[in-house]
Amino acid sequence: MPRPWEADPGTTFLRRIGKSPQELGVTSDTPDCPDMWELSNGDIAVIGRDLTSSLADRLPPGVSLGPDERLVVIPRSMLVAAKPDIPGV
Repeated sequence: MPRPWEADPGTTFLRRIGKSPQELGVTSDTPDCPDMWELSNGDIAVIGRDLTSSLADRLPPGVSLGPDERLVVIPRSMLVAAKPDIPGV
């Protein structure tokens, strides 16, 4: 049975959601992660630290990761700063 949603590998980056990592002080002076972007198809891309191997065995009941999924962590300040850019929040 196909999944109801699939990531589109042909989409492009449209706009940053929230503030840059430099503005938030969560990275060095280089444009390294973390970051969040709206994609041209409306989906959201999150750049963060891959903690799949560290946290996968502690997922809450009913939560799972597919073989092509990763558990990515971003700073709380990044999501809080993005709130004004997220429609309906």
